Amino acid sequence: MMRDVYVLGVGQTIFGKQPELSPVDLGAKAGYLAIKDAQISPRDLERAFCGSVYGPPTIIQSILVRLGCSDIPAFRVENACTSGSSAVDLLYRDIALGGTEVGIAIGADSMSDFSRKRVGGKGLLTTEGDIWGEQAESTVSYYAGAGNLQKSRLGMTNEDLAYPSVKNHENGSKNPFAQYRKVFTAQEVLDGKMIVEPVTALMCCPQSDGAAAVILCSKEYYDKHNKKPHRPAVRIVASCIEGAAAEDADFDQLRMLNLRRCAKKVYETAGITAKDLDVVELHDAFSNEELLAYEALGLCEEGECLEFTRSGATKLDGTIPVNPSGGLQAMGHPLGASGVRVVQDITKQLWGEAGPIQVPGAKIGMAEMLGGLVGTVQTAPVAGIQILMAE
Repeated sequence: MMRDVYVLGVGQTIFGKQPELSPVDLGAKAGYLAIKDAQISPRDLERAFCGSVYGPPTIIQSILVRLGCSDIPAFRVENACTSGSSAVDLLYRDIALGGTEVGIAIGADSMSDFSRKRVGGKGLLTTEGDIWGEQAESTVSYYAGAGNLQKSRLGMTNEDLAYPSVKNHENGSKNPFAQYRKVFTAQEVLDGKMIVEPVTALMCCPQSDGAAAVILCSKEYYDKHNKKPHRPAVRIVASCIEGAAAEDADFDQLRMLNLRRCAKKVYETAGITAKDLDVVELHDAFSNEELLAYEALGLCEEGECLEFTRSGATKLDGTIPVNPSGGLQAMGHPLGASGVRVVQDITKQLWGEAGPIQVPGAKIGMAEMLGGLVGTVQTAPVAGIQILMAE
């Protein structure tokens, strides 16, 4: 039997270029903020997981030294852009299976630190759209290929492909944690530097530095230690990390097969359908990637992505708001941090504490990430999803 798992506290740093801060600095700050939010002692924590792609090998141990609880089991998790999602998933399962009462999942990365130390000052993808190395070229090319299929097969225009970028930058302009807090028109997005046709620089997420943390606990611990009874109790009702299967090699870029499998599993576990979701935070490293997720996650029916996109349903005031935070397009993408950040963003939505980006009355939310070198196996190799519900 799996136990119920609740969110007790959350925290995050501002996302953006912060070259003066190391991944450990960022992770420690997010962890401190989550502990402060939960109103517990760091000595109460029993286990810790940290999602990080480019942080130092001992990042979680170093963070815990800063927090004053370095004597607990601690694990670094590297799983590409789903590193943070995987850290949350591992902590969730440890608590659900009875191994831990309360623990912390942290995601932390500094792309500035990576750029400086590893590649001589140029990161994978900069805010100006410069790309470095085969990984970035392969990834951009994959989504550019998907964009061309979206145009030829689905009848989308360049303006449609730019829509998530425009929408998410508008949302991000209201979010004090976002790297980009500026509104862009569709024409400004399309007039940006061309990376790989039809993907422009402003259709790509910026490299970023930042961290996020969530404290999870059992129901027994929550009932005993929750000091904020005004908040609705929020629990993770389903969590899944889904790898790429062999059959995914025979791919269709528009179908995102492993994301579909992951979504099917969490819906079944949570006992809901996509129609029950009130808010979604998802991986939009490229603007048109968000459009691919609409059908894969079941937010719209098969074959209705174009109509759904143009309906405005995913706007902040739409029927199913997607990326009210601003998403990766506006937030930026410190790779290991984003998977934890989306969980804490959904939690704040369900608590009713999201401020100017609040979705009124949100009760059920999804936090989704994709990770991996998509150009190599021709699909996103890892999908991570958490479903959260307010009681």
